[in-house]
Amino acid sequence: MARLSSTTLGLIAASFLVAVWVYVSSWTLSDVPSKEPLRAALVSQTVAKSSYDPPAAVRISEGVTKQILKKGDGIHFPVTGNTVLMHYTGTLADRTKFDSSVDRNQPFETRIGVGQVIKGWDEGVPTMSLGEKAVLVIEADWAYGDRGYPPIIPPKSQLIFEVELLKIKQ
Repeated sequence: MARLSSTTLGLIAASFLVAVWVYVSSWTLSDVPSKEPLRAALVSQTVAKSSYDPPAAVRISEGVTKQILKKGDGIHFPVTGNTVLMHYTGTLADRTKFDSSVDRNQPFETRIGVGQVIKGWDEGVPTMSLGEKAVLVIEADWAYGDRGYPPIIPPKSQLIFEVELLKIKQ
């Protein structure tokens, strides 16, 4: 009987494991043997994993990063000069809340892209579609910069806004 070297045996074992992995990874839940507890466990693991994966943040500009929490309609976007109706909650980097239209139950209305709000809003809000909810992380130079907004916002503060685009007016 011929003896196989340990290298050959290792290659055979690795090939076998890869073949098994490829086969198993192609299964769908309907391919799993009909053992309801196993199926339920697989479904709950899939749901639990996806519900804890935060959406990726996207850099809008040098000073603004956006993370979408809820997609908008994907069709209607505000342009420079439009008036927008927004809900927002503003916090400092340490999560200290400094303002919230949500808490007041009074949406905020402003013209966008014309300098009526901080630069971070003028750059971030036009990337949102109607109905979108997102987190805008705004660096100090795109917010209140070196001066801050005493006594509420300290100098050189990064600001975090959870914003929702409720309405766009021409």
